[in-house]
Amino acid sequence: MDNTSALTSKTPTMEIGSYVTGFVDGEGSFLVSFSKRERMTMRLEVRPAFTVSQHERSKDILSVLQRFFRCGSIRFNKRDRTWKYEVRSLEDLLDKIIPHFCAMPPQTSKLLDFQRFKNVCELMKGNAHLRHDGLVRILELAYEMNNLGARRYAKNDLLMQVSKMKV
Repeated sequence: MDNTSALTSKTPTMEIGSYVTGFVDGEGSFLVSFSKRERMTMRLEVRPAFTVSQHERSKDILSVLQRFFRCGSIRFNKRDRTWKYEVRSLEDLLDKIIPHFCAMPPQTSKLLDFQRFKNVCELMKGNAHLRHDGLVRILELAYEMNNLGARRYAKNDLLMQVSKMKV
């Protein structure tokens, strides 16, 4: 558990928070994925998530992050053979994850992803994902984020699907 010493010692909260932000800056992701759902109003589910991945040898740090944020789950990802700490609950993202990174923002290019992620979550809080214009805005923000290689659907395909729902 070498990587967790800064989080398990009795250091001030600000130091721990800075460590968490720095760790996430290198190992974490803010992402928004989409799933086609015929039964949903806009036929598209918006799924924001905060994740941190680690190899088996360092997976203990994920439990420390889970305790720090007081939310989320840890699971094994068979595809890339890593362990992942994930927070998918919109309420937890808005109440725990986003406030932390507003107070102690990422210092790398991940800051732009975080800002877009925050905007998406706030739009969802206002139910924008249930309206055509809001969903288009969410799609635009999400596809500006860094996880383009992991996309199941092309942006234009989703925009065409959403445009069919416009009343």
